[in-house]
Order: sequence, then structure tokens, then C-alpha cells
Amino acid sequence: MKNDGGYQAIEIADGVFWVGAIDWELRNFHGYLTTHGSTYNAYLIIDEKVTLVDVVKRPFVDELMARISSVIDPSKIDVIISNHAEMDHSGCLPEVIQRTAPSTVYASKQGVKALDAQFHLSEEITIAEDGATLDLGKRTVTFLETRMCHWPDSMVSYLTPEKILFSQDAFGMHLATSKLFADENEQWQMDHELDKYYANILLPLSNFVRKTLDRIGELKLEFSMIAPDHGPIWRRDEDIQRIVGLYHRWSSQQRLAKAVLVYDTMWNSTPVMAGAIADGIKDEGCAVEQMPLAASHRSDIATAILDAGALVVGTPTMNGEMFPSVAGVLTYLKGLRPAGMIGAAFGSHGWSGEGAKKVAAWLTEMNVEQISEPLGIKYVPDEAALGECRRLGQLIGRTMTERFTPAD
Repeated sequence: MKNDGGYQAIEIADGVFWVGAIDWELRNFHGYLTTHGSTYNAYLIIDEKVTLVDVVKRPFVDELMARISSVIDPSKIDVIISNHAEMDHSGCLPEVIQRTAPSTVYASKQGVKALDAQFHLSEEITIAEDGATLDLGKRTVTFLETRMCHWPDSMVSYLTPEKILFSQDAFGMHLATSKLFADENEQWQMDHELDKYYANILLPLSNFVRKTLDRIGELKLEFSMIAPDHGPIWRRDEDIQRIVGLYHRWSSQQRLAKAVLVYDTMWNSTPVMAGAIADGIKDEGCAVEQMPLAASHRSDIATAILDAGALVVGTPTMNGEMFPSVAGVLTYLKGLRPAGMIGAAFGSHGWSGEGAKKVAAWLTEMNVEQISEPLGIKYVPDEAALGECRRLGQLIGRTMTERFTPAD
């Protein structure tokens, strides 16, 4: 990306600037559909020790440097803090070090190892010990390891007296926007992208997220602002309390009386079964979302199951196996490790019928508690078969009503 000289830093607090980059084109992040692009946030602190918190993805280095240059000569940067070694936050670090010649570069103990393995840096990187503080002059930075939130090297930096948490990938989202603060953006979009980010990035690490939240509570840290590495910055107290509360809920994997039906088809029999199952679930007053794979991306399905109580999966049988698209989405969901769900498998088949059984076995591997045997219907479901489907849906709905909080 070439620098056109038009990039400007944005002051988010007295002497603290956003100097990141906006990626309007990104549509795929490790298989996660980023429909609205993303940002790579970096922050500049002007103090006796001028400090850069994080850098950006390699193609955006000129945008980063131009924003820094709009505030200060980059050669005046004394300190670089690398909160997270993943390439979208460290990709241009070697070049930034070369251009700025900082006196010190800080990363966590695991971050030092990761950065050396990625870039083979000749420059020495200093370990930011967990709980250590760095005196910048008028301000102090405290380093806190947040290991496996979401890489082994992950840490956050807390700036006082401003009470700003530079939270790396926590509390972030993939959203390209020219509106830097969360409260400037549409609430519905913020909610959706926040949910989607946690579901697709942090859900499998929920135990670590919960431990980190508990530690923050023990330290009694107060936040005037949460500045993540992706997406807008949170600055309103009510928003900060809400998103921290959501992280508590999601990391505990609290479930609602909501079912997600995922299915694909060859000749439209499995969707007909899905409709009857959905009707049965609704008979019991529970919410249900039907997600045919012809129209649903796996990352949107992951978002839907973030707080769902039931995962119900349907497939035709092809060559003695479940349908390939169903296998693909189950592989993706298994890696996210959702916990505490009930579920069931169903499907239409021809002369054999292994598909639904294969789905049931996969759900067992995912620790989804199945409340019935897999329901297989031969060829096109008739009225009696659809009655079976509806009764399965009613059983799912009753079970959710007994176990889970009603969905809004």
C-alpha cells in the first residue's frame, strides 16, 4: 500500500493517539467471513518516552507511519510494545523497528519467542514481565499476561492515570469503519460483529478468558476506555460494563432456550424435515433459527450457536457418508468447542442411511448431548414421517425449556 500523505492520527485521550490502519477489502480471516472488513489498531502515547503500542499488518505499514508522522517524527519513538505476535499485529514490526530505532521493544516471554521465530530479529526484545510497570514520564504502563487469550504470547497493557486498557484481540471485532468510537457506530452492527468475533475467535478459549476476567476483577482495574486491536474503541461506561458482562456470560457458555438447525440437501427432503422439527420446537415456545448451508456461512453458524441451547444437524446420505458441506461445518464447529448444548441428528436417505448416524457420532465427539436416536427418513417424508419430525422438535423444545433461560 502506498502512502498518499493523507493519513492522520486521531487523538483518543490527551496525548494518546490512534495510528492504525483500516482494511476495507478483507473478506476472509482464517475461514471466518469478514463481511465488513477490519481494522488493525495501533496507539501512540506522547510522553517523556514516546511509546507505540502494537503495529499493523505488513501491507499497511505506510499508513501506520503516515499517521505517526502526522503527530511526531517517528524517529522520536523510544518504546514499542507488542501485545500480540500474530501477523496482523506484528507483520511490519521489523520494518518499524528499522525506521524508528526505538531504545526498547517489549513483548511477553512467549511473545519474545514467537517474534523471534517469525522474524528472526537481530534486535533484542525485552521481556515484559507479568505485572511489571513501565514509567513513561507522566504515565505508567502495566503489563498483564493474558496467555491463550488468544495466543500463548497474548498480553494487555494498562495505561494510568488515563485508565485505558490496550486489550489486543479481546473486546474487538472485524469491522472496517471510519467512525473510531463504538458509540458512533450503529448499535445492531456493533452487537453482531462483537458476537461474531467472540464466537469464531475466542469461544474455544473460554476457560482462559474467564480466568483473565477473574484476575481483572481481583486487581480491581477500572476502565475509562478499552482500545482493542480490531474494530472501534469503547469509551462509554455503559458500553464497557455491557461488553465485559457479555464476555463473562459467553466465557461461562450460558445457554438460552434457542435451537439452531443446520442442514444441507440433495433433493429437498432434509429441509422439509427441518421445517417440521422447527415447528415442533416452536410448539414449546422456544426460539429456532434455520440455517441451510446453501445460504449460511460457517462463521455465521458459529455466531448463532454462541448462546444456543440446541444444535440440530440434518444431512442426506452420499456414498455412505454425511454430505460434504455438513462435514465441513461440523469440523469447523468442533474446533470452537461449544459446551453445554443438547442436540440431535436427522436426515433423508435412499437405500442405506448412514448420514444421520455419522452426524450423531460427530455430535458425540463434540460433547453435544443427544436427546434422541438419529432420525432417518427414507426418500421423501410422508405425513407420518413429518409427524415424527415434529415430535422430535417438541422433545428438543421441552428439554430446552427445562434446562435453559428463555431467549429474548
